[in-house]
Formats: sequence, structure tokens, C-alpha cells
Amino acid sequence: QVQLVESGGGLVQAGDSLRLSCAASGRTFSNYAMGWFRQAPGKERTFVAAISRYGGTTSYADSVKGRFTISRDNAKSTVYLQMNSLKPEDTAVYYCAADSGGIAAVKGGSGYWGQGTQVTVSS
Repeated sequence: QVQLVESGGGLVQAGDSLRLSCAASGRTFSNYAMGWFRQAPGKERTFVAAISRYGGTTSYADSVKGRFTISRDNAKSTVYLQMNSLKPEDTAVYYCAADSGGIAAVKGGSGYWGQGTQVTVSS
């Protein structure tokens, strides 16, 4: 069992930056590919970014490429999502995910989930 706890969400203005963190516990962190998803009000949860077990491979949704950066610190069992140039359409609850099946598996939405952190971007 892996426990994931997100933090760092908040209310910001368009153009601002925010860094989300997701702290993992329960299993060896480096055994898991990690990902971020988001869910806007009234919409389905969608993929945002993913990173392989040791950070050598990353993947992003087209809507965030060039603005968001996913990274991880295996010594701290934490994955980050640096969000720059935020837009109102980035407003959503952001969820952290973990999957031992690798980056393709975590992108598919299987594995473990955190409880989410709210990001609100005002115009």
C-alpha cells in the first residue's frame, strides 16, 4: 500500500507560478512511476504529467507542455509539479498518482491516488 499526500495548492492569479508536492509513504518510492492528474468542476479527471521511477523519462499533456515541469526526489519520497504561466483553465483539483507498472501504467490512471489539492487561477 502506498499513501500519497498532496500539498501546495491555492488561489493565484493568471500568469503566476505554483509548485505542488506529493509526499509518498508505505513502500519504496523509487519502485513507482509517478504522475499528476487534474479534475475541473463537472469534468473528468485528465492526465497532466508523469515521470519514470528514476526521473529519466517524463511525459506531459499538450495543454501544459512548456509551462509545467514534473520532477522527483527519491531521497525525500516526493514528486513535484512546478506550474508556471498559470491560466484560468488550469483551475482544478490536482491529484498525485503512483504505479509500479511504469510510466505508461501511471498515465493510464491505475495504481494509487492521493486525496487531491485545489488549484484556483483567477483571471
